[in-house]
Amino acid sequence: MTTVRRLTAGTQKRIALAATKGGTVMADKKPKADKKPQQVYTLLVEVGRKNGDGLPAKSTGAALMCYASGVDEAEAVRETVAILKQADMAPLDVTGYGTREEREAQGHEIDDEEAALMDRARAENAVIVAQVTPFND
Repeated sequence: MTTVRRLTAGTQKRIALAATKGGTVMADKKPKADKKPQQVYTLLVEVGRKNGDGLPAKSTGAALMCYASGVDEAEAVRETVAILKQADMAPLDVTGYGTREEREAQGHEIDDEEAALMDRARAENAVIVAQVTPFND
């Protein structure tokens, strides 16, 4: 049975800090008219262990459900991996589930909380880690 846990406050702070380093998150800048609009992609990121990652002591890694903005899925993946590395996490694999519209077309149900997180990721041009599920092998 898998236990779902939220990120610790320390890990949340590291991710937030990493998101603001080096201009990776530019919520206050407006996109130029000739650029493609930002979309939000749902990503499942598997991470391994690394010192200071904030995961439970006995876990062997975790799955992170993320909502990431980008002009395409490749950019969203790159930004997500970069942010997680800056937050002392060790991304191993990323699975993309597409945009909200693509997921709805496939029949996925998106609840209000999930929709709000997606809207926040788009508004802030950010990577939102919505859920962490530690692996305990």
